[in-house]
Amino acid sequence: MNLKQKALFNANGDLEVRNRRIINGNTTNLNDFNNMKYSWVSDWYRQAMNNFWIPEEINLTQDIKDYRLLSHDEKTAYDKILSFLVFLDSIQTANLPNIGDYVTANEINLCLTIQAFQEAVHSQSYSYMLDSICSPTQRDDILYQWKYDEHLLKRNEFIGHLYNDFIEKKDAFTFVKTLIANYILEGIYFYSGFMFFYNLGRMGKMPGSAQEIRYINRDENTHLWLFRNILLELQKEEPELFTQDKVDIYREMIKTGVDEEIEWAEYVIGDRIDGLSLSMVKDYIYYLGNLRVKALNFESLYEGYEKEPESMKWVSIYSNANDIKTDFFEARSSAYAKSSALVDDL
Repeated sequence: MNLKQKALFNANGDLEVRNRRIINGNTTNLNDFNNMKYSWVSDWYRQAMNNFWIPEEINLTQDIKDYRLLSHDEKTAYDKILSFLVFLDSIQTANLPNIGDYVTANEINLCLTIQAFQEAVHSQSYSYMLDSICSPTQRDDILYQWKYDEHLLKRNEFIGHLYNDFIEKKDAFTFVKTLIANYILEGIYFYSGFMFFYNLGRMGKMPGSAQEIRYINRDENTHLWLFRNILLELQKEEPELFTQDKVDIYREMIKTGVDEEIEWAEYVIGDRIDGLSLSMVKDYIYYLGNLRVKALNFESLYEGYEKEPESMKWVSIYSNANDIKTDFFEARSSAYAKSSALVDDL
């Protein structure tokens, strides 16, 4: 199936909302907030706007002290996982406009624009964390570990090559694979990485870092929800992109993402981190894989991992987006929102 890049200026665009499509539509690119085909966008947009935050709001004074007291394995894991997250948010910021060039539903493009901004804020937050706890030389070493650590480089290559494939091959099937890659990144890689920082927090270490991650997690939850909904809309509009042979490929992509995340956990966490064991982490990642495929109405990947593992229920408590407070404005919610945050029930 061909994929048509939208025109930036299109005076002959279709004004009928019912004719609007995620891809290969005929859009005017006019942002009309009163006429949206996809009704869920309105709630998503308002929630994403209400999520506005500034990384420097969070006090990292205790983290400066704690970082120096972390064990060798904890510090190594902290550095490498942070390097991985920095890269992921950076490549997201760069790639979302590539996706938007082929999305012909203007309200979806509004969402992608907000997401790109938030990914940039996340990159800033990681830099703030590093600037606070270590020297400029150490900071640069951590930021660029993904270039020199073969394990970390391999992690980045899976998503990076998929994103590059879409730049080189602009067809609808490759477009959907790019969306699936985004979904893996947002729903498995990020969530698994966040878990490590939450574990430090529950061990009484690096509380500011854990709080910073909670802010980021709240945003990433909305991003995950966005891409899940885009994929579900495409299933209705472009069923030929979701025939069983193609769904098998998408499921295998998610399985590969799970396998690589587990291999990474063995390398960077293992049984060397206080409060975690490799079996706990594996159970959680298998659970995430099942959660993500089922949210797309695909067949489960792993039998016996349908529920959140009992040993990892503390992750959900830490990541509860409706219970985030600032360290020094305790009387007000760190979400400037008037409404509740989206719940990660995907």
